[in-house]
Amino acid sequence: QVQLVESGGGLVQAGGSLRLSCAASGRAFSKYAMGWFRQAPGKEREFVAAVTWSGGGTYYADSVKGRFTLSRDNAKNTVYLQMNSLKPEDTAVYYCAADWFPPDIATTIAEYDYWGQGTQVTVSS
Repeated sequence: QVQLVESGGGLVQAGGSLRLSCAASGRAFSKYAMGWFRQAPGKEREFVAAVTWSGGGTYYADSVKGRFTLSRDNAKNTVYLQMNSLKPEDTAVYYCAADWFPPDIATTIAEYDYWGQGTQVTVSS
């Protein structure tokens, strides 16, 4: 089992940057694939980015590709989501999620086993 705590959200102007962190507690963090999802008011939760358990592969939603970068530091049990060139449509609560040792990268909510409580990101125009 793993517990996830997100941090780093806040208010930023369009074009700015934020770095979200997700700290995991529990054993075997390096065997979890990690993902980020977001949910805007009145909308369904959507996939943002994911990284394999080894850190060797990443995958991004088209809406953030080229602007967001996901990385992980298994020594620190932490994943990071660097968000650049932020747009007002990036405004949402961002959630970190963990998927136990999957055979492939996971991009759907149902594939993830554990979730954080979320951190608010607000981008003003």
